Amino acid sequence: MIAIGKTDTAQTTVNETNTAHAVSSGSLDVFATPMMIALMEQATCAVLADCLELGQTSVGTKISVEHTAASPLEMEITATATITAVNGRVIDFDITASDAVGEIGKGTHTRVIIDAERLLTKAQARLQS
Repeated sequence: MIAIGKTDTAQTTVNETNTAHAVSSGSLDVFATPMMIALMEQATCAVLADCLELGQTSVGTKISVEHTAASPLEMEITATATITAVNGRVIDFDITASDAVGEIGKGTHTRVIIDAERLLTKAQARLQS
């Protein structure tokens, strides 16, 4: 059931593949902002995983985040997502990311529940345009 307050997490460890240097979002070997955002989205997907019907998925449509602290190599990162609003197929979340020292980022995210096949068909049609 999609309910306000439902929460879940996703985790990763900072390594050579998810640093700012590795993903070209900076020059340092610290956890990259795009990778933090991806982890936050993984947490939102985890929240919704047991709520979707066969053939459904969710897509992110809006995100606003602050990345407030750097996390070095080998630091474990946990993203947490909590549903804050449900408006039909539109779900809003508060999202945070933390490492062993404390919070490294926070923000909000919106996802929409959609029919997966329909979205893929629309995406393919864009090639024909």
